[in-house]
Amino acid sequence: MKVCTFCNSIQNPSLKFQSFLLIFSATLLICFTESKLQTPPLILPLRTQQIPSGSLPKSPNRLPFHHNVTLTVTVAVGTPPQNVSMVIDTGSELSWLHCNKTRDYNNTFDPTQSTSYSPVPCSSATCTNRTQDLTIPASCDSNKLCHAMLSYADASSSEGNLAADTFYIGSSGIPGLVFGCMDSTFSSNSDEDAKTTGLMGMNRGSLSFVSQMGFSKFSYCISGSNFSGLLLLGDSNFSWIAPLNYTPLIQISTPLPYFDRVAYTVQLEGIKVSDKLLPIPKSVFIPDHTGAGQTMVDSGTQFTFLLGPAYTALRTEFLNQTSGILKVSDDPNFVFQGAMDLCYWVPQGQPKLPPLPSVSLMFRGAEMKVSDTRLLYRVPDQAKGNDSLHCFTFGNSDLLGVEAYVIGHHHQQNVWMEFDLRNSRIGLAEVQCDLVGQRFGLTV
Repeated sequence: MKVCTFCNSIQNPSLKFQSFLLIFSATLLICFTESKLQTPPLILPLRTQQIPSGSLPKSPNRLPFHHNVTLTVTVAVGTPPQNVSMVIDTGSELSWLHCNKTRDYNNTFDPTQSTSYSPVPCSSATCTNRTQDLTIPASCDSNKLCHAMLSYADASSSEGNLAADTFYIGSSGIPGLVFGCMDSTFSSNSDEDAKTTGLMGMNRGSLSFVSQMGFSKFSYCISGSNFSGLLLLGDSNFSWIAPLNYTPLIQISTPLPYFDRVAYTVQLEGIKVSDKLLPIPKSVFIPDHTGAGQTMVDSGTQFTFLLGPAYTALRTEFLNQTSGILKVSDDPNFVFQGAMDLCYWVPQGQPKLPPLPSVSLMFRGAEMKVSDTRLLYRVPDQAKGNDSLHCFTFGNSDLLGVEAYVIGHHHQQNVWMEFDLRNSRIGLAEVQCDLVGQRFGLTV
């Protein structure tokens, strides 16, 4: 779907990519602990089915995730409720929907059909005070309504008015949620964008979905076997999941041009290939005086991207340790997704990849180990003879003009990811996400 908000490839170095489609069926779990709904703790299993437009289910439904580089979920908005599909994006703040019925989108929200829809005036506190973390300041249109414009790393853009309406999660309605009702969009991948209605911003900004709902914690878990998973909003203190290792969120109060203050920023301290710690100076991982060099955990980015010095060291060592195991592609003109230049030819008849050296991302207090199939990604429609092309799933941020490290969701597979807003930290634990779903009584 969309890339994350990113102004002129500088001010907010989160990114999303839209190169190809994967099918992602998953489960959304909603726990209303500590939310503004003042509802007792509740977990709602949501079934894999569409909520018919204009009606609500009589019982909780499992909502379908789809995976077109980011994770999307179907909810209902408005009165009567309309079915919409939204990308879940921890790298963006403002949630928004396609609202222009004249555009060629299969999934749109029609505000004229909702009696609870309310546009936000540009003189309101929401427009003047709560839009400060948007990369492009909100403005006032000719009708004196609050106008928002979003730019993205892939040259996509979206603009329209801020509005408020009722959002339905399962069978519960949350009135007055602020979002962008976008009537003008430009997409670098319109075919993929047409499959979703908009984006659900989940970062730490005041207008994000999780902030407006008042949740102090949310978690997700993505299976590595069948691209299924679950999302849980609210407290997830389930001792049977796994002990979590926590890494603190990095806070910088001073506005800096290259630092996104509402992103989920952690401190990357080192990288290992197998058990070998790469000789990368720790200063390479620390943001500089401009804020460049932060490390963000982003559900809306597929792969992981490292700044040049770190990427070069990782690429060199991984290449050395796979010498004689895999056949390196010798095409200097092919760079997957513009940033991934280490690729291999693998025989198509080979049942599985050979044993590969693991890559460990070492954070302050926690570690994320990437191994096996998560290290190489088969590139669609790229073959030579009987060989298919597989590329290393780490890329070079410098090739994208991005001044940040970005940890994508491909490397978060089979990791319980807890975003603890109250304690300003992220918890990680290696788990089998399909088994976690079963423990919740769900077939994920």
